[in-house]
Amino acid sequence: MSDWIEPGQKAPAFTLTADDGSKVRLADLAGNPVVLYFYPKDDTPGCTKEACAFRDLKNELQKHGAKVFGVSADDVASHVKFRDKFKLNFPLLADVDHAVAEKYGAWREKNMYGKKSMGIQRSTYLIDGKGKVAKVWKRVQVDGHDQQVLEALGELQHDE
Repeated sequence: MSDWIEPGQKAPAFTLTADDGSKVRLADLAGNPVVLYFYPKDDTPGCTKEACAFRDLKNELQKHGAKVFGVSADDVASHVKFRDKFKLNFPLLADVDHAVAEKYGAWREKNMYGKKSMGIQRSTYLIDGKGKVAKVWKRVQVDGHDQQVLEALGELQHDE
């Protein structure tokens, strides 16, 4: 189990397949802030609520130039169903072998009703336009999280 990536560190590079079949590389996103959020599973209550909150904030996020990406260990076919069912307007990235989640520290031991297993810990990374991690939310509580991200984007713009 890897440690969390912390603010100030360079965001680990990645290339993942998006729900539309395209490849998304962090290096290609330079110049814009990136909201990279890791979530446990497509079409489950908390993950749906989180995805829909980011979907509904699209205009505000775009004002900051931010690009949002959801990452889970689900495959592209699962992402397509999830995206279409909830009309998601940002790419979902398939991290099937959870290698990227591990690089960021989001792949963690979870304890559900006394049963331990490995899985994605709901977490969000705000990466600035230069590829540095500006803010990390570990063990995200879905309610209000979208607004926390929006506030951090506002602060990021004042710092740059």
